Amino acid sequence: MTTRTLEELTDLVLKFREERDWKQFHNPKDMALSLSLEAAELLELMQWRNGAELDTHLAASKPRLGEELSDVLGWILLLAHDQQIDLGDAFEKKIERNKRKYPVEKAKGSAKKYD
Repeated sequence: MTTRTLEELTDLVLKFREERDWKQFHNPKDMALSLSLEAAELLELMQWRNGAELDTHLAASKPRLGEELSDVLGWILLLAHDQQIDLGDAFEKKIERNKRKYPVEKAKGSAKKYD
């Protein structure tokens, strides 16, 4: 298994886009729309399945699951690049914010909403 950085993956998807001259079609709204559509395809893999049936289906569909997750990631990387968002930094800051919003002593093991 090859582990690549966000920067390496971004370079990979940028090269793919540049080779096809597709940047001209990639405005933020349409990229966000494409991201949403790809996320819907990911959800479609799981629709109407729960519990053990879902686990079995996902295990059997692992290649397709990987493809759909990759499609979502590709759009995220392109949109972040074009909007000059450092995803690593933004993600770390979001996790820190979530730690304050959902402290372990209130959130551990619970899905309940609280103020």
